[in-house]
Amino acid sequence: MGGALARPKKKAQAEGWTIVWVDETGCYLLPAVVRTYAPRGQTPILRVPWSRKHLSVIGALTATGRFFCHVREASLRGPDVVRFLRHLLRHVAGKLLVIWDGATIHRNHTVQAFLAAGAAARLHLEPLPGYAPDLNPAEGIWRYLKRVELRNLCCPTLWDLKAEWRLALARLRHKPHILRSCIRHAGYSL
Repeated sequence: MGGALARPKKKAQAEGWTIVWVDETGCYLLPAVVRTYAPRGQTPILRVPWSRKHLSVIGALTATGRFFCHVREASLRGPDVVRFLRHLLRHVAGKLLVIWDGATIHRNHTVQAFLAAGAAARLHLEPLPGYAPDLNPAEGIWRYLKRVELRNLCCPTLWDLKAEWRLALARLRHKPHILRSCIRHAGYSL
């Protein structure tokens, strides 16, 4: 791995910190259409309602292959990020090195106040370079969920989509080799 994250990663390993990659994604009612098998000349037609409604998902992947996720039916804001960071602190022991992109919700005043209130003792936040989103293994997880687990899925309501998303996450948690491959694909050694 290159120089952008080499120093924080080495420091985290030397001090026994847990490395956690965090990312967000959106999942719309429109399906992720991928290639499918159908008889020649009979193209399958997917019928879905046209809507801008979506789920906002924030997830974290640890270097050991544990995956944590929160799903909301509204856009993520600073308090949602703080709620998720608290969730991580409850479920992962020790100090955490959180590696994430430079999204504005990560620099939100609510997140800064959370760190100033004492969370910085166990939590260190490190941004990824803006030009390299592929360094975040969580991107691979979103790609896998949308392109494999939820491919060609048509849901009439957000409630249905949320239920399918949770089922896909449950299936993913039983496939640790997928989680590890996302970490390796991003260029990190296990």
